[in-house]
Amino acid sequence: MSLRRALALPIVTAFLVVLTGCGGSGGSSTDPATALKTAGQKLTGTSGITLDLTTGDLPSGVQGVKAAYGTVTDAPAFDGHLTAVTSAGTFEVPVKSVAGQVYAKIPLTPAFAPINPGDYGAPDPGLLISADKGIPAILAATTDAKAGDQIRGGTDNKEVLSTYSGTVPASAVGNLIPGASGDFHATYGIADNGELRQATLTGAFYSGQPSLTYTLVLTDYGTSTDIAAP
Repeated sequence: MSLRRALALPIVTAFLVVLTGCGGSGGSSTDPATALKTAGQKLTGTSGITLDLTTGDLPSGVQGVKAAYGTVTDAPAFDGHLTAVTSAGTFEVPVKSVAGQVYAKIPLTPAFAPINPGDYGAPDPGLLISADKGIPAILAATTDAKAGDQIRGGTDNKEVLSTYSGTVPASAVGNLIPGASGDFHATYGIADNGELRQATLTGAFYSGQPSLTYTLVLTDYGTSTDIAAP
């Protein structure tokens, strides 16, 4: 073996190891339907998660949800914040959901009060990991699922996620944004252990308005906390 080749082999090997560790264009070997079913089961089986939902600016004149962040548990319950866009402006509102009742601390009010989340274009956030009215129902309703590239994601982008995309009907997406209509394009990022880490949904979330994309990030599977009514 020549000296040049002997020196080059370790460099090439190291380069390939770095590429493998960073993820790449290779898709997952897991069947898409199986991957989505497992991700739904992981959500319904966990004691709780941290949820972070975001989108860009809402169309002019639309009242709805711009962002949401908080802890969802299997009680079911939720404790976090909702960024609501209303005719009076954009407000970050503390929100709790306990046993099917949603409470919010509306701006200029001193305490939590019961609300109907539908008035703000939002679902009951306490149900977002329930099998029939939450994110698992969106996964289950996804059709024509296909495997895509692997990407970096998870906390601090430390994980390599397998991506899957498909079509979701408004009847399922309405679990996230009640005003949804038509079909939606969905892309999911799923970790090696089968947990859904992130999802994007693009479509008509608000009737008669242009398409929007909402991005959902899920972390802290296994969170266990008692959320009490205010």
